[in-house]
Amino acid sequence: MNVTPIGLVVGGRTEPFDDDWDAVTAAIHLDDRFPPEALVGLDAFSHLEVLYRFHLVEEGRVNVGARHPRENPDWPLVGIFAQRGKDRPNRLGISICRIEGVGGREIRVRGLDAVDGTPVSTSSR
Repeated sequence: MNVTPIGLVVGGRTEPFDDDWDAVTAAIHLDDRFPPEALVGLDAFSHLEVLYRFHLVEEGRVNVGARHPRENPDWPLVGIFAQRGKDRPNRLGISICRIEGVGGREIRVRGLDAVDGTPVSTSSR
């Protein structure tokens, strides 16, 4: 399976950590291959599904077994596919975030749990 990014996350957080993503605002900038017309009508939607790659996770850090969620030793071990850990084998994430605005080749969003520079693909809801 090949996924070709359509753009990048710009702004928001620069470091991934688990909590309070709903307060984070960022933008998705489409690649130059897309004209601004590609976003016409998107502002009629309230939310956007964003597929992204955990590009900061190195191959050697991928977890294929179980771990304590959020690295908290007080919580029981849980298999990597039963949690939202970024170190999972496919290194893919998906978020449903609120559309705050659309202009040019930029989509402004709230609640996207991806950091600045993350490659993305999207779908509206």
